Parts: sequence; structure tokens; C-alpha cells
Amino acid sequence: MKEKTKNLIELHVSIFLFGFSALFGKAISLSPIVIVFGRTFVAAITSYLILKYLKQSYKLNTKNDYLFLCSIGILFAVHWFTFFKSIQVSSVAIAVLTFSTYPAFVTFLEPYFYKEKIRLFDIFVSFITLFGVFLIVPRFELTDNIAQGALWGLAAGLTCAFLSIACKKGTEKYSTLVIPFYQNLTSAIVSAPFLIYTKSSFHLKDILLLILLGSLFTAVSGTLYIKSLTTIKVQFASVVTCLEPVYAIVFAAILLGEIPGIRTIIGGLVILGAILIATVKSRHQEVPVVIN
Repeated sequence: MKEKTKNLIELHVSIFLFGFSALFGKAISLSPIVIVFGRTFVAAITSYLILKYLKQSYKLNTKNDYLFLCSIGILFAVHWFTFFKSIQVSSVAIAVLTFSTYPAFVTFLEPYFYKEKIRLFDIFVSFITLFGVFLIVPRFELTDNIAQGALWGLAAGLTCAFLSIACKKGTEKYSTLVIPFYQNLTSAIVSAPFLIYTKSSFHLKDILLLILLGSLFTAVSGTLYIKSLTTIKVQFASVVTCLEPVYAIVFAAILLGEIPGIRTIIGGLVILGAILIATVKSRHQEVPVVIN
């Protein structure tokens, strides 16, 4: 089998696994902060084992690099908390679709950090994605679970935008396997103190699901995705990544019985369509993709 064909398979498998991971927010009967801790703790151990297996060093060059990657890890903890919170208060479809608006936030944040000009086309696409969110939410009342889920999902998208910019800086110096190790390790450490406030009852099923989520659906899937980029362009991977929310919604409909309403479907098509067009439009730019 040719290396590029092998990498293409790895890419699709990783997106398939990432799409499935959203369902754990419903399947695990624990609070979002517990899920974040369990996922990142297991993922950190798995990432460490992968680094040891590949004989790659996890040591960083300077103290500032440790602080930088640890700060990304804190942001990751916040991102995953908001994402799983969105799933639990609303539905998988609402969470993954509103989270998918993160490229719109990147449009306005990236020029600030990289001293670039905002393109009119990108602004137009950003408003289209937000219009998709408007279609999804039937009424903007904080007592409405869909509105709550959309707000948490948008918060997940905003933190993801910051993560994509930060990860872009991190990959300039370190392996894309080292960065997730510190992200997951820091996320587990900062979320651990909050466990005493959750008063959660741990069941064997939840523990097994957390192990599965952290290992196969986080560390392994992330490694497959990164490995696929050795011969596949980031732009093409960005297009394939648009399948992640599609997989999540289909899996939720089949396994959880969460059938999205017509407004959610239309709004989702608007959001995904805008992101797809923007991705193809920027095909000459190698921008890292952040996936769940």
C-alpha cells in the first residue's frame, strides 16, 4: 500500500473517531469537569506511551516553552468543559454545529496576533456561520435548553479559535506529538481540584468509557490525524474535518435517538457550507486544524 493511501485512510479513521467522541458527553453520567479530567488524564498517559514507543523526547528547550504549552493546556480544559456542557444541556447536534463556528472567530483573532489584514470574504463567511446559529436557536432565552447549548457551543468555538492560533505557534518549535502530551497533562492537573465540588458517583461503566474516550478517541485518533499530515495537505484535511459534525449527528441519531429538527438541519447546512467554501477558498494557506 502506498504511503499516501495509508495516510488517507488514517485521516478518515481519525475524523470518524473524533466524530464518535461527542457521544461520550451523553453516554457518561458524570459532570463535564469529571469527563474533562478523565479524558485528559488517560490521554496524557497514552500520549506519553506513544512518545516512548516512538523514542521521541518530551523535554522542552526553555521554561517559557513549558509555561506556553501549559497555558494551552488550561485553555484546552476550558474548551472541553464548554463543549461537553453544551452536549449535556442540549444535544450532540447543537454542540458540534455551534462549536464548528470556530473558524469565524479565527477570522477576527488571527489578524490581531499575526498582524494581518482581515479579508472581506472572511468577514462575509463569518456572518454566514453566525446566521446558521441564528437558524438553529428557536428563541434566544436563557431558560431554553437549545439557547443554553448554543451559547456553551459558541464558547467552545471561541476557545477553539484561541487554541488553533496557539497551536500554530507551538508547532513551529515542537513535534505535534509533544504538544498534545503537555496539553492533556496540564488539563488533567488544572481540572483535578474541581472534582471535590462535583459529588459524582463513579460507576464501572463510566470509568471504562472515560478510559476509552481518553485513549482511543483522543490520544490514538489525534496521533493518526497528525501522522496522516506527513503526505496529505492541511487544506485537504480541513475539508475532511467538516465530516466530524456530520458523523457526530448521524451517530447520535442512530445510537441515542437524537433526531435533529428541521431548523437544526438547515442551520447546520449553512454553517458547514460556509466553512467548506472558506476552506476551499483558502486552499493556498497551510493553517492547522483543531479537532475534538
